Amino acid sequence: MQHHVPAPATGDGGPPPQSGANGTAGPAHPPGHRPHYLTDPQTLFTWLPLAAATALWLYALPRVDYRHMGDWGLLDKLPAAFFLSLAVLTAGFVVSLRRAGTAPWWPALYSVALLFALKAPPAILYDSVRYPWASKHDAVVTHLLVNQELRPNTPLSGNMAAYDQWPGFFTLNSALVRAFGVQTTQSYLNWAALFYGVVLIPVLVLLYRTFAEDWRLVWTGVWIFEAANWVGQDYFSPQGLALILHLSVLAVVLRHFVRPGSAGELRSRDRLDPAAASVPPPTTARQRAVCVAILAPLIAAINFTHQLTPVMLCVSLLALNLTRRYRNPGLLVVTGVIMLIWDLTMGRDLFVETLGSLKESVGNLLNNSRAGYAGELTGPGPVLQGRADIVMVLVVAALAAFAVLTRRRLLKSALPLLLVSVAPVPMFAVNDYGGEMLFRVYLFGLPGAAFFAAAALVPAPGGRGGRGGPGRTRERAGLGPGLRLGPRTRRRVAAVALPAVLLALVAGFLPAYYGKERMYYTPPAETALVTKVIDEAPRDSLILAATGSFPMALHRYDQLEHWFFAEQALPDNIRMLKDPAGFLLPGLPKDGRPAYVLLTRTQDIYTAGEGLLPPGGFAQLTAKLSASPLFEVVERSGYGTVLRYRGAGGR
Repeated sequence: MQHHVPAPATGDGGPPPQSGANGTAGPAHPPGHRPHYLTDPQTLFTWLPLAAATALWLYALPRVDYRHMGDWGLLDKLPAAFFLSLAVLTAGFVVSLRRAGTAPWWPALYSVALLFALKAPPAILYDSVRYPWASKHDAVVTHLLVNQELRPNTPLSGNMAAYDQWPGFFTLNSALVRAFGVQTTQSYLNWAALFYGVVLIPVLVLLYRTFAEDWRLVWTGVWIFEAANWVGQDYFSPQGLALILHLSVLAVVLRHFVRPGSAGELRSRDRLDPAAASVPPPTTARQRAVCVAILAPLIAAINFTHQLTPVMLCVSLLALNLTRRYRNPGLLVVTGVIMLIWDLTMGRDLFVETLGSLKESVGNLLNNSRAGYAGELTGPGPVLQGRADIVMVLVVAALAAFAVLTRRRLLKSALPLLLVSVAPVPMFAVNDYGGEMLFRVYLFGLPGAAFFAAAALVPAPGGRGGRGGPGRTRERAGLGPGLRLGPRTRRRVAAVALPAVLLALVAGFLPAYYGKERMYYTPPAETALVTKVIDEAPRDSLILAATGSFPMALHRYDQLEHWFFAEQALPDNIRMLKDPAGFLLPGLPKDGRPAYVLLTRTQDIYTAGEGLLPPGGFAQLTAKLSASPLFEVVERSGYGTVLRYRGAGGR
């Protein structure tokens, strides 16, 4: 007799499959036989892959040669043992799903292990800040600690005043710096991606359990979210924190804002299997009012932290109001009022500026959906990363679409989750968000897309007999007339598709996340060079650089002026390279203020990889500025060149 572990029913109905001699979880054993917990075959094959993957990962980690990355970023510096550890981890996760109904902590452990395996290496290995722009956020925290006040209406270089207008993330970390007794956030900011990921797991579980009691589906959705979350917004940033708050609000709304008499309540009473009652019970108007009062501080915290996330929350709540089940305009009004109050007070300057730019951006779908770089990606690593990003999006979208089309009962139950996933898409018609709207729409839509993608891989529990006979069982599985497969066939297909797709997603994550790693890691010597120059620059000096993507670029940003002169389209930069000194001259100080040009190794890598400068363009820029009588070289090393402006009489 074949035995398999039953899983609880999903939100699309159907009784759980029976297994074992008595229909209980786990394999049947002879009477009186009680295998040791660790040597029980089912348990052994659950924890053994986790132990083996951990050993392989620990063996591989010291062998990652991150200091000598080339055109492929970190991809060709990861040893074979690292890739093998991910394969073993994925296999172990698939095995752990067989026990998810009775022991959900096993897939939970594997999900945490996946996060650690994928995102902990930079935090453990790097001897500097990962992502140059993370050091910008560290500079904001330092700015708040030094000044001990917010200055939302003070113009600052690079529009940095926006961080004083939405300071929640930075004030929180200012308090953490004081509490930890450290000098800056650099001592822990590389751990942000792992921290955000771990905190998101219970939020995602709460969200997914609202619509599915099948732990296999829930944990597969969590795994897909982690593997497909390559977008890079989980670094030390306000967006990472705001996303957690955003999903927490939605989880509460989807569980506790169901209106009485809605279609969801009717379906919950009419289920073929009472154990599948995953639709939340209806709440009274008073209960929903209490929930609004509880959520209001959380919604205010989102507005205190990030400018775009409150807009995404509003459009998500608006989408939910299209259903009778979640038609609660009061919460939408409260959320909108809180957002407007903040935008018209603390965030007024940037809010007015954004409104003024809407004339050009509204309806400009082509421009609003562009990627966040001015040129065209060049080099094997960046090009592969760009392609991997696209493939990952298409795979998740295709899987989610397949589930929407085939698992109809699950769709009816989880329709609200689908609505909040597609709600951000119309934002393409409004604004480009500095070239990042494409990534933000994907980020906010990913939680729901991951759930439905998991539903495409995890077959709905079928059963024998039951009301409606075999044909009705296939209907409960959500399969259309042309896709009526028996339970055994569905299990066989899933047995192959599930591990194959999960492994493919994990493999795709690596180039999508680490393909441009050479731009993100900065040697400490370069950081020291930049810090020294900026620390010694007199107040009100002008700091020029090809791009702001280098470490400590905005150190002392409230005391210095900055100009990143190559952050423009490639044709403009090609014209600039003909006479870079002449291009810079009109913007150089005429009042005797000092000006410094910082041309560093990381800028060279970034401008080449992002296509801002042609091949050899950065070397040409450095050579021409060094030879110009307008500038004198004050420091030169393998990590960069520092020039000082001689003044108007230098030519």
